[in-house]
Amino acid sequence: MACTALTRGRGLDCNRISGGVKKIFFSVYDADVTYAYDTTNPLEIDAIDWDSNTIYEYVMPLGVASITDTITGSTENGTIFYTPTVNVILNRLTKEDQNEIKLLGKSKVRIFAQLNEQLANGHDVFIALGMENGMALNSGTMDSGASFGDRNGYTLTFDGMEPLPFAMLEDYTNIPWDQGGFINESLPFPTVGA
Repeated sequence: MACTALTRGRGLDCNRISGGVKKIFFSVYDADVTYAYDTTNPLEIDAIDWDSNTIYEYVMPLGVASITDTITGSTENGTIFYTPTVNVILNRLTKEDQNEIKLLGKSKVRIFAQLNEQLANGHDVFIALGMENGMALNSGTMDSGASFGDRNGYTLTFDGMEPLPFAMLEDYTNIPWDQGGFINESLPFPTVGA
């Protein structure tokens, strides 16, 4: 008897898409945020109760942030898990960013990523990482650069370990985060940097 049943095949998609990440949003993992998966789309989150919490928006230059979800299985042990990784580059060293990065290093977070990829209706794709166990800032650098034209700033890597692959967020209605099942946000939502 099979343990699982496949539900569909996959053809060649003739649409072109764009890779990369537009924005990253951090939610404090310890906050009382509850969420639910869609009953017809198993890896789509269609409801989030923010319980008067906010998320923090980070915008990066184009082409410097990426998301990876590594699948790790063991035939011998009959196990499988997923290791989400988020790589972020932020330009310019500042005392304000130094403090926020110190706080990110002390905190477990959930990460929401707004991708450059778009749905057929022109809306951006959003994914959620670390929903079950959270993500942690486990490596990074603070670089001044050497030459006049070098970048100075931060390179941050967040990773986690999850029982499921990352989920997509249900498509928004008009603007990001206006989904009907997303409730009790703290205003402003999301919190945007200066």
